[in-house]
Amino acid sequence: MGGLTRRQLGSAAVALGGALAVVPFPAGPAAAAGPRGGGPTLRHGSAERAGLLDGHLRRLITDARAFLGPSPKHPWYAGAVLLAGRGGTVALHEPIGMAVRYRAYDEKTDTGVELPPEQQIPMTRDTVFDLASVSKLFTSLLAVQQIERGALRLEAPVASYVPEFGAAGKQDMTIRQLLTHTSGFRAWIPLYNAPSREEKLRLIYNEAPLNPPGTAYLYSDLNLISLQLVLERITGRPLDTLVQEEIAGPLGLTRTRYNPPASWRPRIAATEDARRPWSGLDRGMVWGEVHDENAYSLGGVAGHAGVFSCAWDLAVLARTLLNGGCYGRARILRPRSVELMFTDFNTAFPGDEHGLGFELYQHWYMGAMATPRTAGHTGFTGTSLVLDPTTDSFLVVLGNSVHPVRTWRSGSAPRVAAGNNLARAVPVRPRQGRTAWFSGMASAASATLTLPPLDTSATGSRLTCALWWDTEPEADVLALEASPDGGATWQPVPFATTAGADGRKEEHPVGTVTGWSERTWHRLTAPLPPARSLTLRWRYGTDRLYVGRGAYVDALRVETADGPLFDERRPADAARIEAKGWSASAD
Repeated sequence: MGGLTRRQLGSAAVALGGALAVVPFPAGPAAAAGPRGGGPTLRHGSAERAGLLDGHLRRLITDARAFLGPSPKHPWYAGAVLLAGRGGTVALHEPIGMAVRYRAYDEKTDTGVELPPEQQIPMTRDTVFDLASVSKLFTSLLAVQQIERGALRLEAPVASYVPEFGAAGKQDMTIRQLLTHTSGFRAWIPLYNAPSREEKLRLIYNEAPLNPPGTAYLYSDLNLISLQLVLERITGRPLDTLVQEEIAGPLGLTRTRYNPPASWRPRIAATEDARRPWSGLDRGMVWGEVHDENAYSLGGVAGHAGVFSCAWDLAVLARTLLNGGCYGRARILRPRSVELMFTDFNTAFPGDEHGLGFELYQHWYMGAMATPRTAGHTGFTGTSLVLDPTTDSFLVVLGNSVHPVRTWRSGSAPRVAAGNNLARAVPVRPRQGRTAWFSGMASAASATLTLPPLDTSATGSRLTCALWWDTEPEADVLALEASPDGGATWQPVPFATTAGADGRKEEHPVGTVTGWSERTWHRLTAPLPPARSLTLRWRYGTDRLYVGRGAYVDALRVETADGPLFDERRPADAARIEAKGWSASAD
């Protein structure tokens, strides 16, 4: 994957010594940051209207409900709100389970102490959640706005804006390194143990990097707390005011804010019975206040956590970014600035792809929605947001997975399942005819698609077909293989693919593909070894963890100079294909 070569950044950004120099735009308020309006706004509608397959979209709810039960021992969450859409249509917006279920956690029996049924509160579409680290996206958006306006420079040292920050070897740490988690900071420090705000800030100022800045990726809350200090210093406004005036207000996000008022409490999902030793503070059941201990100790307003919001508001934010920074008549960023948020700055750290604030290409929670262009973030409380510019789709999963205690949930299985189902709901139309062969999306699976034995001894025998693939890179592989002895042994068949209007060609010398094919059909050509009886097969294998959208094969044809030996368009030939794990799909 190639960082800047993935998408065209335009004249606002140029390569400079392996980093980016961003040409500032004129300063101005968020609502007037550039050309007004453009792109769809959101409304509820059918799967068909969204260009999604209803059956797979509905399965998103079915799978999500399963995690209300043992996952594997305890529920992954007490409840959740799921929202999925494409274009301007929210095709799924479903609450499940309970927003408030427990009054306490019993550590002796490892059980939740439930409230009486009449005091429990079900999830609704409008339930407000503590977003936890999804809050980092709001801080990042504010930073990119300031970069756009020329008040902040991406490659500038943090200490050039906050001189106190330059102590303990941080004098060269940059704004970009904060946004991409390459600053060298360790993951976190217990700021909540410091008795005053001034002493908490002094801990940050005196914190030495664990790694030299720019040499390693390490996700750290300290990055976005530090960025908060920069934003507040250069704007003269506190972070909560910035979020309201620059993002929530212009976009009409009426249920998005720090420190929600007491009147909101009945509409907020509860989090954790926070007590030592699993929590850093003894607070009892946290409900309506920020869960994160450091954010709580900072008055509820922090760059890394503290924003409360609902699924609809996050969908509006997603739609705004997919629109290139605008929603309705409001514009909070220019399209070129949005491109920076979706561009991988961490090409030196494969597997840790990161834009400005957004994580990219992370199958561990995006599931099959993950592509090099897919952006998102998760939150410790059970929240996540995923945007896929390739398919113009978006997914919000908001769960209260630390209710009643953080130790009950593990991994990110509900997010992965939701991402897989939404990805599957985006149709892949056959290259020709009514159906194409589909590998499926099962993990820890092997699927084969086998042609009948053919006589390829004539000169110039070759296979042609259409090929589409989107797999977990390296872990899941599609291979073309041949056997001259009835399947006793198999050898790889090298092939070439071409795609795009320019007919760009790529050689596959070991006869395999993996990763992302830009979600387009490719034309495949493979010279075949001469044999009196040659059997060809496609073999698709996945590991036990994550999967991509799978693979499709269509328009299979084996030909020689004298004509076709096999043509899938002929019913008699199509009937001789042996499919194990593959299915004829009419997506």
